[in-house]
Amino acid sequence: MTKRVEADYDVVVCGGGAAGVAAAIGAAKTGAKVCLVEKYGFLGGAATTSQVYAYCGLYQQGSRPIKAVEGIGMEVIDELRRHGLDGEPFRSETTGNWIVLLDGEILKFALDNLVCRYGVDVKLHTRIASVARTANRLEAVTLAGMGGRTRVVAEAFVDASGDANLAMLAGVPFRTGDCEGKLQALTMPIRVGGISPELNIDRAALKTAIERYNEKGAHPIQRTDGGIIIRLPLSHDMLWMTVDVDLPDLTSESFTSAEMEARVRAHDYVAMLRREISGFERAYLVATGPQIGVRETRHPAARYEMAGEDIVSGRLRDDGIARAAWPIELHGEAGKPSYTSIGGIGYCHIPYDAIRAKDLDNLWYGGRVIGADPNAYGSIRVMGTAFATGQAAGVAAADHVDADHRDTVTSVQARLHGQNALI
Repeated sequence: MTKRVEADYDVVVCGGGAAGVAAAIGAAKTGAKVCLVEKYGFLGGAATTSQVYAYCGLYQQGSRPIKAVEGIGMEVIDELRRHGLDGEPFRSETTGNWIVLLDGEILKFALDNLVCRYGVDVKLHTRIASVARTANRLEAVTLAGMGGRTRVVAEAFVDASGDANLAMLAGVPFRTGDCEGKLQALTMPIRVGGISPELNIDRAALKTAIERYNEKGAHPIQRTDGGIIIRLPLSHDMLWMTVDVDLPDLTSESFTSAEMEARVRAHDYVAMLRREISGFERAYLVATGPQIGVRETRHPAARYEMAGEDIVSGRLRDDGIARAAWPIELHGEAGKPSYTSIGGIGYCHIPYDAIRAKDLDNLWYGGRVIGADPNAYGSIRVMGTAFATGQAAGVAAADHVDADHRDTVTSVQARLHGQNALI
């Protein structure tokens, strides 16, 4: 691999969620020197910051689980198995989709192990504060960490921040929310303890309790069907997704209001469980995540924007670099999700240009920030798919550094196949 002698790294990855971890490892597997920057004190993204303890998008819909993601996504699952989780696909009774259940502490540890195993230089408690750009290339980033600020020069960059933080600093134009600026609703998954592992949660009783609560309760529950309920592995606590709030804009004031309102709702809803449902008399709120679950913020300009029709038709294409298999899941109104299945053979291809920044030659996207219109975004944003787009972005960034390859689609595809990725 050929690089400029003054570069500190071949590839810098912004964001340590599913996409960022996959990008960092994918690049490192090619021999690249990689820096992974994460603002929290742990990796994992929404799974560990927001208690989204289920990987979605690793499998296609249907009566049996068919893999849509291999490569680094499945390396993560294998590492979870080594530390006590079964890692098997589980079919949600609410949606019928195949998911893989998680434990937050095991996941943090597993991801630490993987990035260290591949020699990634991880910088936690660190943000990208500014960028240096010359014409159509990024030259360097300034990292703000506990020890102050440092300037890092790299050959290629990946934005896997979920919020387009790197692309925004680089001056890439972006869209906020959908085409009218509306953001999808937030959800705060809550972990409820104090219930017997043997208790069969009666959804009919839960729906009745919600109906009674909504008559006089201070914070009506929008998910009148009871929401998504998962009994977690190991602890058998109940993960409950029913705390939904709208987000009017991306200001700190709006996020503050949403976080506080969600916590009020969480405590009130658990109190309702104790009062209303047999078997929940000793229920208590074990935890909310460090951050409320965010579905959507900024969409930076890419060289290709996937359309909802690409998903609905199950479009396959020669320049594909990953598969999208999760249905279009939209949360335009808090507590009222809608789902539209993928057509064709059960997945569609994500094209190479959807992970390439517009008008920048050495910036790639992974995860939520890839090019997608509001409908396509409802499919591609989930963590299982983020592993696939992140791995592709990391491999493409490393391929760009290598003077013998220079990031042609066929070269990136070949390297992804060599890393056992599905295309």
